[in-house]
Amino acid sequence: MLNTKKTLLASSLLLLTTAANAGYTINLGDNDTLTFGGYFKADYRYTSGTIAPRDYWIGTGAVLDQSQSNLNFAVNESRFNTKYVSGDVTGFVEIDFYGAAVKGGYAGANEVFTNSSNPRIRHAFIKYKNILLGQTWSTYVNTSTFAETADFGGALNAEAFIRQTQIRYTAGNWQLALENPESYGGQSGQDSVPDVVVRYNFKGDWGNVAVAGLARQLNTALGNTESAFGVGITGKIKVFDKDDIRFQFHTGNTGRYVGVAASPDLVGEDVEDSTSVMVAYRHFWTEGIRSTVFYGNTQTDLSDRDRTHWGVNIFKSYTKKLSFGFEIGNFEMADQNADSDYAQFTAKYVL
Repeated sequence: MLNTKKTLLASSLLLLTTAANAGYTINLGDNDTLTFGGYFKADYRYTSGTIAPRDYWIGTGAVLDQSQSNLNFAVNESRFNTKYVSGDVTGFVEIDFYGAAVKGGYAGANEVFTNSSNPRIRHAFIKYKNILLGQTWSTYVNTSTFAETADFGGALNAEAFIRQTQIRYTAGNWQLALENPESYGGQSGQDSVPDVVVRYNFKGDWGNVAVAGLARQLNTALGNTESAFGVGITGKIKVFDKDDIRFQFHTGNTGRYVGVAASPDLVGEDVEDSTSVMVAYRHFWTEGIRSTVFYGNTQTDLSDRDRTHWGVNIFKSYTKKLSFGFEIGNFEMADQNADSDYAQFTAKYVL
């Protein structure tokens, strides 16, 4: 049996097939497949302004006393994933290289010598029929609405962008999940009730729209419990041949689920309210050349935050797997009277 499996695997390796953005699939027989995917990405980024430079903008940043310019080359967004399918069971794992850098000695992960960085886990889950267990995108997140950008993730300051461990049940267009609780800004060590996410998906040839709701129990710094509720509507709508509009709107107590640190869950003993809007339009100039213009803004009530990120870019595909892009934009923290401009060139090769 073992030799048969080895022979089958060796034969399958000679018959690797590819699909756009899907990687390489090996047929192991008996309805078993193994897929390898991911991409290599090189970023060349220049920033200038009063917000400290980052590999990509999120919903917050360190404010500088005076304007500063920075040039940085990085490949950390590159990633690898593996998917194993056996009948009704799927296992999936993915890593990228945004993990904490290795420190110490000549082999230290700094830009003086090796420029190393640790891999980190992005996804690791098991899916059996309509049940998912493990870490992946929160059920609240509609990944189809992420804009195509050089800056990783686009307007993260206004997007639902969170991965965490969960139990998810899908029934047709409905999804229900119990997800890992975390009181951002409070006593997370006392969290004992899972976050509840309910989502309904509308799909068609025109694109998709998702409506999702959050219900959570938060624990404050003084040990009190507060209820938190948020709602979001997100979508990707096809227009004018291959063009599309992508949007997100979130309001209520969405906290850490939206904006990547743009809004806390708690301010003191009170639950934060926030409103986030993201919109992106992608236009195809030709079959292989396209541009996206995008805008995102989050405003909060108690902490009085106002964070905006906009950008415009152009991408050209030289093959089905290789593309180059250039993007300019600005990230602003109006509540801190700070902003930074950026220009970024990127090269991406998809497995």
